[in-house]
Amino acid sequence: MRWVNVRPKSRTAALLGTLPLVLALVAYLFASAVRHANNPADKVLPTLAAMIAAMRSLLVDPDPISGRIIFWADTVASLERLGLGLGICTLSALLVGMVLGVLPAARATLGAFVTTIAVIPPIALLPILFIVFGLGETAKVALIVVGIAPFLIRDLAEHVAALPPEQLIKAQTLGASGWQLALRVALPQALPRLIAGLRLSLGPAWVYLISAEAIASDVGLGYRIFLVRRYLSMDIIIPYVAWISLLAIAMDVALMQLSRRAFGWAHQANR
Repeated sequence: MRWVNVRPKSRTAALLGTLPLVLALVAYLFASAVRHANNPADKVLPTLAAMIAAMRSLLVDPDPISGRIIFWADTVASLERLGLGLGICTLSALLVGMVLGVLPAARATLGAFVTTIAVIPPIALLPILFIVFGLGETAKVALIVVGIAPFLIRDLAEHVAALPPEQLIKAQTLGASGWQLALRVALPQALPRLIAGLRLSLGPAWVYLISAEAIASDVGLGYRIFLVRRYLSMDIIIPYVAWISLLAIAMDVALMQLSRRAFGWAHQANR
């Protein structure tokens, strides 16, 4: 039996996927206990009890100044910025990516421009965005769009351009117009690729969001992390990082389920 031919069943695969997470958690708890045994005032690896105590006020007690519950206000603010940015990226990829993929003339004209924008480090553009758009919400959303949209556009355009030529020839033989080629031949095959691109973009999108929130914001998950770091509050930073990870995983799973339910044919080869 060769290992490359072993395909774990769904329950076994779930257990195998959970095992590294459990081992990492156990390793952290052990290391934390050892450090606190040597130094009870240690802040680098806070105990689970210390993190629960530090997060309790952020989760339950309203802020005396704003009246908001800080943890949930941070979560809502970050998700609104991330959702708006990814929504704009999705629409941009659909519109521009489809045009570049379907029309060779458009691809020859704008392809190099999109590639140039895509290779510019988005974080390097952050000062420019703050100067142009100010320190409000627009600059934070713009950073996500600048960082993610060019990648999605390039990926979708290349995918559409690589569709088998016989599909386009057969459709035109049957009398399909340019709009019908785009909407009935290219678009159904582009949507699963777009969702896959969004899943790959979740990590960078969170990086851009947290970077923008850390520099200019008064609410948000990234803002809170960088606010408390000056006090070495690892008992708040670690739960916030874990919460961001859970949100990203939930978004990834939701996109995966959407793709499998709506475009099951695109996943048949992976089963």
